[in-house]
Amino acid sequence: MVLASGYPFLSVMWSMFVFFAWILWIWLLIYVYMDIFRRHDIGGWGKTLWVVFTLFLPFIGTFTYLIVEGRAMGDRRTAEAQQAKEDMDAYVRSVAANGAVSSADQIQRANKLLHDGAITEEEYQTLKQKALAS
Repeated sequence: MVLASGYPFLSVMWSMFVFFAWILWIWLLIYVYMDIFRRHDIGGWGKTLWVVFTLFLPFIGTFTYLIVEGRAMGDRRTAEAQQAKEDMDAYVRSVAANGAVSSADQIQRANKLLHDGAITEEEYQTLKQKALAS
């Protein structure tokens, strides 16, 4: 089967395969570089050596990094995801706790405002009545 431009179908398929392989390769390099620069267990010289190795010998360097650090990459990614989940849970708990204020807390804050001179006795009594009513 030949396309209208004279470009055979298998050549189109091969071009698409090469294009997607190139995109996959770029994605793999970005993922490896992200892991290298996020690592805390190696210093700047170690990171520099890995980057130079992957730049000058891209296939060997990248595949060597994946073989040597593959399991640790997964562990670091899992730890980052777990930390992000814990941070989100802590944030949700803190926001939920601030939203659910008890009557005693409201009265205590109103009392502090009264002693600081921010509100009058009349306003304090109004806030106190609202807190007791809720």
